[in-house]
Amino acid sequence: MGQDEYIHHHSFSITKEHRQALHGHKSFILWFTGLSGSGKSTIANMVEGRLHEKGISTYILDGDNLRNGLNEDLGFSSEDRKENIRRIGEVAKIFIDSGIVVLATFISPYISDREDVRKKVQQGEFLEIYVKCPLEACEKRDPKGLYKKARIGEITQFTGISAPYEEPVNPEIIIETSQYSIEECVRQIMNFLKDNGHLGDVNIGV
Repeated sequence: MGQDEYIHHHSFSITKEHRQALHGHKSFILWFTGLSGSGKSTIANMVEGRLHEKGISTYILDGDNLRNGLNEDLGFSSEDRKENIRRIGEVAKIFIDSGIVVLATFISPYISDREDVRKKVQQGEFLEIYVKCPLEACEKRDPKGLYKKARIGEITQFTGISAPYEEPVNPEIIIETSQYSIEECVRQIMNFLKDNGHLGDVNIGV
């Protein structure tokens, strides 16, 4: 008898819809993907601030932060990267069920991994935001000094240098951080949420 035969799904009386009604808005994932240094965390932080000001319940799942806890046992091989995103996808799904808007900031270099997260939730609950920025611009910024270390071999399997990044094929939003200011990129995201009804009757005041 396999272990799965002992595991049974329990249904509870309070549903996602009840929790969304309590919060007063829909729950969904804003999934920020892009190269290191493209501006994912900076923009997500500002978007969360705008949503919080309007009474939207939010939480940020950040790649570096979770590698210090939930995913501290994972490295940067393709297998570990896949497991990293799989775990985050499951956590994000829990936030969706709790009625909270979750902002996930991960390089998440593989299309298949991002699509696997999309499949975990209902249609319209996964919004892929491609934080598009040329490698040259990211490397010039290099806020953590990682590109420099990758170029001299101190860091291996580094996305964009010694490991691939697969650009989104059809993301809900593309923001170009080398062409527009952070404020303009934040406004673009907020306008998308407003125009597509993700925040219900909440006046986001963009």
